[in-house]
Amino acid sequence: MFNSSKRAGAFAALAVSFALVATGCAATGGDSGGDGDGNLAITFLPKNLGNAYFDTSDAGGEEAIAEFGGTYAEVGPATGSPDGQVSYINTLTQQGVGAIALSANDPSALCDAIGEARDAGVKVVTFDADTSPDCRDLFINQADSEGIAKVQVDLIAEQIGDAGQIAILSATANATNQNAWIELMKTELAANHPDIELVEVVYGDDDDQTSFDKTAALLQTYPELKGIVSPTTVGISAAARYLQDSSFKGKVQLTGLGTPNQMRDFVNDGTVTAFALWNPGDLGYLAAYGAKALIEGDITGAEGDEFDAGKLGSYTVGADGVVLLGDPYTFNKDNIADFDF
Repeated sequence: MFNSSKRAGAFAALAVSFALVATGCAATGGDSGGDGDGNLAITFLPKNLGNAYFDTSDAGGEEAIAEFGGTYAEVGPATGSPDGQVSYINTLTQQGVGAIALSANDPSALCDAIGEARDAGVKVVTFDADTSPDCRDLFINQADSEGIAKVQVDLIAEQIGDAGQIAILSATANATNQNAWIELMKTELAANHPDIELVEVVYGDDDDQTSFDKTAALLQTYPELKGIVSPTTVGISAAARYLQDSSFKGKVQLTGLGTPNQMRDFVNDGTVTAFALWNPGDLGYLAAYGAKALIEGDITGAEGDEFDAGKLGSYTVGADGVVLLGDPYTFNKDNIADFDF
């Protein structure tokens, strides 16, 4: 999943302990936690709170911020909606934080609020899901979109013998990253897997019960369904939970993007053969170091800018202000015990 020069500490266990930011706790001034080089108060704003994926990514950000002496906070809506994120961006702008690390619930709906934040001097780093490139300063991309799409198609093709009906269980209908991956999966299927039929894309809204119910509905609607691809950690675990205790276990294959800790039991009991992901803790860690570099003026987000990212090594900003974490990694019964996140 990662270049060899960036692996050190990549799979360390991450303790997850969060509290909502108190009013003014990240305000500009002496409480920034920096060394005089800028306001290193950095707040993480995930798509929604209570999501195991973002618990892990934001814990990685907290780890990085502690390393360089900044002030960490996490806020966010209970559900994945753009409106919820807008209000938090506005509040953080008023508080005068140094940077916001944001996983965007919509590619464009947040841009006005982000623009006001940037006008006020707040650096904005997106991670996991991007806005329009002109809305933010930097995007920390978990992996190349083509690579993410291809690994999921390759996995489901192998698991169903490269033939039959499949469905996709996504997050929200307007999730930037999900939609990009799905379009690329469709392209990959059409080009290289003519005997696989994608019958439907459904949306579980990154909610466990909704995703569980959508899985049940897919299996009732398509009795010949051979596989489900869920490119969301909430979706894949909910689908696996449904399959685990159903007559479809072992008959309908499931793959997508998940974390080892949430998928371990499903892999070990044969509900899931293999799935993929990057290390979300490293994603948050890299986002925090990217924010630091912006705050301190080491980079502007221009192509070719370089910055240090602690244990992950040095990174270079690519076109459109994108920084690539690394390649996706496949987890299966042979290796899943080696990982703890």
